[in-house]
Amino acid sequence: MQRRSTARRFVRKPLALALASAALLGVPALFMQAQAQSASAATERELPAIYVIGKDQGAALRQPGAVALVGIEELQLRQPRSTEEMLRTVPGVTVKPEEESAIVANIGMRGLSSADYKTLILEDGVPVAPGLFVGNGRYYNPRVQHMEGIEVLKGAASLRYGPSTIGGVINYISRQPADGVQLSVRGGSFNTREASVEAGATSRSGDAVFGIFATREKSDGFMDKGHEMSDIIFKTGLQISDSQSISLKVSDYKSDANISYYGVFLNEYRAESRDNPAPDDWLLSGRRAVDLNHEWRISATLRLNTLVYSSETWRDYWRFGTNAVASGAARSWVQTDSLNGNNRAFERTGADSRLQWEHSLFGLQSESELGLRYMTEAMDDMTIAAVRATPRTGAISRDVRDAADSVALYAQNRLQLTETVAVTAGLRIENYEQSRKDRRRTPAQGTSAGSENTEYLPGLGLTWQTAPGLQLFASVYKAFSPALNADALDALTDQELDAERSVNMELGLRGGDGRLSYEMAAFRMDFDNQIIPANSNSQFQRTNGGATLHQGLEFGAGLELGGGFSLDGNATWIPDAEFAGNRYSATGAITTPDGNRITYTPEWTANLSLSHQMGRLRSSVNLHHTGEQFTDVQNTVTIRENLSGFFTGRIDSYTLLDLNAVYEVNGALTLSASLKNLTDRSHITSLRQGIYVGTERAVNAGFVYKF
Repeated sequence: MQRRSTARRFVRKPLALALASAALLGVPALFMQAQAQSASAATERELPAIYVIGKDQGAALRQPGAVALVGIEELQLRQPRSTEEMLRTVPGVTVKPEEESAIVANIGMRGLSSADYKTLILEDGVPVAPGLFVGNGRYYNPRVQHMEGIEVLKGAASLRYGPSTIGGVINYISRQPADGVQLSVRGGSFNTREASVEAGATSRSGDAVFGIFATREKSDGFMDKGHEMSDIIFKTGLQISDSQSISLKVSDYKSDANISYYGVFLNEYRAESRDNPAPDDWLLSGRRAVDLNHEWRISATLRLNTLVYSSETWRDYWRFGTNAVASGAARSWVQTDSLNGNNRAFERTGADSRLQWEHSLFGLQSESELGLRYMTEAMDDMTIAAVRATPRTGAISRDVRDAADSVALYAQNRLQLTETVAVTAGLRIENYEQSRKDRRRTPAQGTSAGSENTEYLPGLGLTWQTAPGLQLFASVYKAFSPALNADALDALTDQELDAERSVNMELGLRGGDGRLSYEMAAFRMDFDNQIIPANSNSQFQRTNGGATLHQGLEFGAGLELGGGFSLDGNATWIPDAEFAGNRYSATGAITTPDGNRITYTPEWTANLSLSHQMGRLRSSVNLHHTGEQFTDVQNTVTIRENLSGFFTGRIDSYTLLDLNAVYEVNGALTLSASLKNLTDRSHITSLRQGIYVGTERAVNAGFVYKF
């Protein structure tokens, strides 16, 4: 039996659902009807969506935990190449870059390894990591080109979402439709070419809107790691009545990237080699999705939001084998003619309904929220053995289907005890069933296995407005991240793995006086269990791994200096991100001593930005620092080259300097330019089967024209 790719299995259910939904909305007829209505000036309507912090004035002050908001103006000025580049400026967040466009995401938070996933990633309130229960969530990273903001939520308020909210919640906000047409063009180093088109319209009545956002990008890539990407989003919305509105979002993303797990050897790094270490390896990925939002303002104090979503994501990873002996002699990877397609296809469907109301409890002002979420997801995990002569086709050597169904119920109430003190209490209950089927096994061998878990997650938070410009906040809550199918059901046996559980505590303050704004927080995440996966670089058996401790401080501030200048900075200090207790191998030997540091958790990260506005010109100088990091749990210091596995060693700290400028020529034309890594700092960002090299100095320039 032969098969080219799991991605070809798809029946494109999201696309079919999109067409059906559009037909139900009656978009063409709607606009014809709208033209016949009064020609009164259209009012701008915002499509219904789920925000994790909220867009209302003072929404951040109602959260009993640290928050961060990145707005459209900052995105336009910074001109980031990826979401990772933007997120690394947020306090508490670390990234492990693999290539400049961040097609594969590696994000950590507050001492959680950026090589792992314990932070929930959403876009417009919808989970976008391909597998929350069934598989690795790294293989889809939303494109920064279609975003207008980013929300980062920490503390007990993140209980409203799940699973995997130990670190917190990151919610990307996609662009809202705007009337007119806008063309954006950008190009620069590594022969990068990018073009984006936005088009939108509003009916004369203002009751209906639609918009389309399309981006096409091609690049030879740093170190010849070329990629080609297309990203299309269609949005439409309708005001059904004075109290109800509905919106539809359809997205289609595709990427072909000449990247691999292989990095360069140490001698190649020192010689500043710019050759692709695996020139014939390709990561082919894509995602199609449909989101349908409904908002019903039942009364002035009661609102119901319902979100239904469906998506298909695929990741076909075609990698050639290497000859260890020849590679060791050449001090560079020597690829063989053996080719494996490690191909995965994900499906997800879910519904999330949230009822919010304001009321009086014991005569005190209260804000309550009840939520119910159902989600089902599945992953087809297939390995195809091929050869160079007949690439991307061959015999199937692995064919496994992982699936999970989950139901979550949560309740939260924010009680205003006094004019200045509010207490937020919440409880989340999450039940999930996981199953695995091996389609290559016979019934006599056993073809399937399953497991079930239920988690009870309480939380309590406090906000205290001690003065007009000073608020204290505190929270304690329990968070969890499920054991993935590959670990929980290895060898078609329930491994009886508990979820990864953590008790999180936070204490902080925030405020400002108009010119100055600030937020600082002390945090502690105390794990009673971290899963040790079988395919990790830790030499552990698959087990309930035991306790870890993560604690530190984060601080951020902004100051208007006058004369058009402003200064923004933040720093995160994590002295403790460590194993609590010895870890043992299957034979009983100590493999990780008590106190060893978690991988990819720098003790220090910091950012400093000086911005200036003079008339129509905005500019900024941005400094980013990432401290040294260990890449293996043994905390190896010297980089060691492993020809049959992962390289290990400590990565040195690095500091990068960027320059950005945006000039508004007139109301229609805006010019922009950026210079990344101004000092051309040579640095290592991570280790896998080789050394991943940070991007060298890069220049980009472009324009935006509004028709």
